[in-house]
Amino acid sequence: MPNPCEPQAIPQVVHLKDYAPPPYRIERVALRFELDERATVVTARLDVRAQEEVGPSRPLVLDGQELDLLSLHLDGRPLDRHEYTLAAESLTLHSPPRAFALEVVTRINPAANTALEGLYTSGGNFCTQCEAEGFRKITYFLDRPDNMSVYTTTLVADRQRYPVLLANGNCTEAGVLEDGRHFATWYDPFPKPSYLFAVVAGDLACVEERFTTAGGRDVALRLYVQHGNEDKCDHALRSLKKAMGWDEQVYGREYDLDIYMIVAVDDFNMGAMENKGLNIFNSKYVLARPDTATDSDFIHIEGVIAHEYFHNWSGNRVTCRDWFQLSLKEGFTVFRDQQFTADMNSAAVKRIQDVSLLRTHQFQEDAGPMSHPVRPESYVEINNFYTVTVYEKGAEVVRMLHTLLGPEGFRRGSDLYFARYDGQAVTTDDFVAAMEEANGVSLAQFRQWYAQAGTPEIAVSATYEPAEKRYTLTLTQRTPPTPGQPEKLPLHIPVALGLLMPGGGELPLQLEGESTGGGLTRVVELTEAEQRFVFVNVPERPVPSLLRGFSAPVRLQADYSDADLAFLMGHDTDPFNRWDAGQQLAVRTILRLVGDVRGQRPLRLEPALAEAFARTLQNEARDRSLVAEALTLPDEAYVAEFMEEVDPTAIHQARSFLRGALARANAEALWAIYRTLDRPGEYRIDAAAMGERALKNVCLGYLAELDDLAARTRCIEQVRSGSNMTDVSAALTTLVHREAPERHAVLMEFYDKWRHDPLVLDKWFAIQASAPVSGAVEEVRALVQHPDFNLRNPNRVRSVMGVFGKRNPSRFHDPSGAGYLFLGDQVVALDALNPQVAARLVEPLAHWRRYDPARQALMRAQLERIIGRPGVSRDVYEVVSKSLEA
Repeated sequence: MPNPCEPQAIPQVVHLKDYAPPPYRIERVALRFELDERATVVTARLDVRAQEEVGPSRPLVLDGQELDLLSLHLDGRPLDRHEYTLAAESLTLHSPPRAFALEVVTRINPAANTALEGLYTSGGNFCTQCEAEGFRKITYFLDRPDNMSVYTTTLVADRQRYPVLLANGNCTEAGVLEDGRHFATWYDPFPKPSYLFAVVAGDLACVEERFTTAGGRDVALRLYVQHGNEDKCDHALRSLKKAMGWDEQVYGREYDLDIYMIVAVDDFNMGAMENKGLNIFNSKYVLARPDTATDSDFIHIEGVIAHEYFHNWSGNRVTCRDWFQLSLKEGFTVFRDQQFTADMNSAAVKRIQDVSLLRTHQFQEDAGPMSHPVRPESYVEINNFYTVTVYEKGAEVVRMLHTLLGPEGFRRGSDLYFARYDGQAVTTDDFVAAMEEANGVSLAQFRQWYAQAGTPEIAVSATYEPAEKRYTLTLTQRTPPTPGQPEKLPLHIPVALGLLMPGGGELPLQLEGESTGGGLTRVVELTEAEQRFVFVNVPERPVPSLLRGFSAPVRLQADYSDADLAFLMGHDTDPFNRWDAGQQLAVRTILRLVGDVRGQRPLRLEPALAEAFARTLQNEARDRSLVAEALTLPDEAYVAEFMEEVDPTAIHQARSFLRGALARANAEALWAIYRTLDRPGEYRIDAAAMGERALKNVCLGYLAELDDLAARTRCIEQVRSGSNMTDVSAALTTLVHREAPERHAVLMEFYDKWRHDPLVLDKWFAIQASAPVSGAVEEVRALVQHPDFNLRNPNRVRSVMGVFGKRNPSRFHDPSGAGYLFLGDQVVALDALNPQVAARLVEPLAHWRRYDPARQALMRAQLERIIGRPGVSRDVYEVVSKSLEA
């Protein structure tokens, strides 16, 4: 019997310190695909040249996986068997010349490619996913981001089955062959790494618009979808045009090809992929109609469309040297898409949602076994490092640069960065260096944000001297130890703050030693382990508004009383801090209730939160999106972050009690707001309309806590007669999560109506998987046996197993361990098909040490079972082994 902690072969660790440029460069690539679902033949002609310092006797090692090598020619002659070595994941030419043409012919089986990396089939169409290391499943190549090549791609296929043939760049030739098949040749003049290569072939509908760049280039915008989905493309195309215009205005970046294409596919491991000129998208981030997509879907589509378009410069024209620099493109581009979404919608709500994601997911990652810096030092499988740390924390690091340098200084830095490194593969250090040089500042200490893992903690203490009218804030910073980094250095942290007077006014800020005061918000720079900031001309003791706009990704420890938090909720001019004060007050309340649950004491609603909640309802007309966020209690995962030993059951009971108590205390006001906002009208996708729907459905969710027939009846009516998916799914979720007697009947009605729409059906699965109801484990086990469940479809997997593990903590962590066993079963089954998705499912088990001993033992048993299987993938092995070692 194998040792559960040691798989048959321990995967090799890749280290940043070992980076070396490749001895050869592939300058040009000509590819020809003879497309066949089970036997595609790929002919690759590679123009190879040694780097200057490389001698002629150095071997050339090309990456390759799951390939049948059919032939190999060097400068036109077939290579003898002794001139090369063929291994499971490489092809080595022992002594090639300094410059040569290599022709490699391989055969691959796209239909059998369930990992969805390289070339695979989806819905009868061919498509590719090459990031991070999928190109090696197409042909033998230098499959690394610092090898940038110019590509010419020819696709040959049956013209009846595959009338659409797409690749990167511009189409230069197309026609019909003598055997009746057709072909298309595409040329991309911009050198790119192999991870940005893409092809698509199939029978697809095309929806087209045009865009004229600021420089006068006429660009065809083409969106390819399955037939029948043409009426769900308008929002995606509008979003693309808005993103192109915004990038010209804010960053001065224009598009550079004659055509920009997006293809929507149902089977996709990620959200979308920024392949040069040919983006391939998960269909959930393209297809939307008011009756099939929620407001959240519309906003996410707009943001993801923008994200992938923005990559044309921050990722494609300037790319990353190696995969340790992944945040160079992803962190920067996430920041850019956050800016865009904030400009298009409610900036305050966007910031709140981004920080909520960071706190509930990235902070947890920082505190767990998979903790790593924004620029990791090592990895086993790079797919495991497409993480919230690289993306979201990486974006926060870029945001801090924007805060420190100001909008104009940041623009100077980004202009220099794009101009200097266009067409190159570079590092995060190069990005920061451009910011430094453009602004004449030193950011030496700031670079530590890229190298140091963990979430910094800032403790704040304050003193007030009334006679001198001086107010002193003392800030101390500390970053807890993380795996491999027991000692931490002080970071360069921008802290935005304001001072509120007890009467509600705000004070212009003047630091000691300054001749005049500044604005109402001041950014102070914390660079030492402890620093004092003395403000003068402060007439009375203020209430500080700290970390405005969440100016740094840190945990703030401030000695606020409940009264202080209530005061900030009502008077802070910073919308993020106004919301955050309410969240802090709610977390405190829930934690006190958790103590009462565990101590079996009576639960009661505390006055401070009750009064703040009622006050928020009274101001419902101010910014309804923001009010909806303010009325929403912190979710259970965020509350768990404040407990040394997490008790999911007690958290759920405490939060549920609080929701019910707030609903009962404010029933009249909740009904009044709901009825005011529940009015017929044309569906609009704008901040005001989305805010009204958000607030209406938050109120309905609270009203359902009353357990009365009126609220339940209204939910049923809204599901059956709602004119948009936002209202329908909100009401259905409320019914299902409250275990209403009608839940099964309404679920079946919904299913019968939408069974032929995969994306809507994903919502149906997810609503049930997230329901904290009795018998939840049995229900999710039944869902994976449902005829419409497909283990090979990542969206369907995430809608059940991903949702259950991450968004249903009280039932996933059932003391019996049934939830852990269920997830373990699914990881084992999925690892054989799609290791990348399987590895991401492990995450809820990775934090096993934070729970009570009984749950720890049950979770650890599943981790050991998963890693003990013969043939466990590298993806899953890395996550599980680190979880067990932590």
